[in-house]
Amino acid sequence: MTGTNRAILIAAFVLLAAAIGYAIWRDSAPAANDPATQAAAPSDQLAALEARTRAEPNSAEAWTALGAARFDLGDFKGAATAYERGVAIASDSAGLWSALGEARVMASDRDPMPANALEAFQKAIALDAKDPRARYFMAVKKDIGGDHKGAIDDWFALLADTPQGAPWEADLRRTIEQVGKIHKIDVAARLASTQPRALTAEEMPVAARAIPGPSRSDMEAASQLPKGQQDAMIEGMVSGLEAKLKADPANVDRWIMLMRSRMTLGETSKAAQALKDGIAANPGAAGRLKAQAQLLGVPGA
Repeated sequence: MTGTNRAILIAAFVLLAAAIGYAIWRDSAPAANDPATQAAAPSDQLAALEARTRAEPNSAEAWTALGAARFDLGDFKGAATAYERGVAIASDSAGLWSALGEARVMASDRDPMPANALEAFQKAIALDAKDPRARYFMAVKKDIGGDHKGAIDDWFALLADTPQGAPWEADLRRTIEQVGKIHKIDVAARLASTQPRALTAEEMPVAARAIPGPSRSDMEAASQLPKGQQDAMIEGMVSGLEAKLKADPANVDRWIMLMRSRMTLGETSKAAQALKDGIAANPGAAGRLKAQAQLLGVPGA
């Protein structure tokens, strides 16, 4: 591969890596949903996350949040170190392994696919064969190794499995187009015929599946309340949901709604606990609960 081609490829997969990273992990960091944290300077945010890892050294969520923050600041080696601490605690998280692989790729000055990054992606695939970030980078390895058609075929397979509206879809299409152009592989017809697939029932957010919720007028009325009253109303709704779950823990949809509510509020630890509690109450629905939790960005899903 020429230096120019390599540079184009790296630019392409960096774009997709960032998109997938944001889709899967960035929303899991408390800073993503906490207005007070958003207003803080990046150095203050990082200091707060580092303090949290010192206070909670055995929390995979804390290390994941720190890794995501360091990655966002361009400290890829620091991100990899944080993710390494995370996978040491939560070694069964495919998303965390692929995040580690991504950080290791980005931290490498010379090798576009370091051995330790490949190892992380392989572990992610072993845990979840559908992990999009790991699948993407495994195809990158094929392209780097000269199997350009194989890489493109793998990216098309990933595109076929990409849910409607996934934030990495456009970058994935762009990567296929660019690599095809570089290596004179015609991909135009295949791209044109590949439509985003509809979400399956397992993937579709529960709130979008005709489960009763507040009406538009309810939402408009709530938006007119002072912030303190809004917060109290939201907390009341979530508390009511938890009370219903205590009375009927077999209601899987409500567990998913609780996770969604907690993530919306930026309460990632509580969302992760809701996932654990939901699985404990409904072991037969563990796969569905985890799939929904991954869509929501729940840490450890």
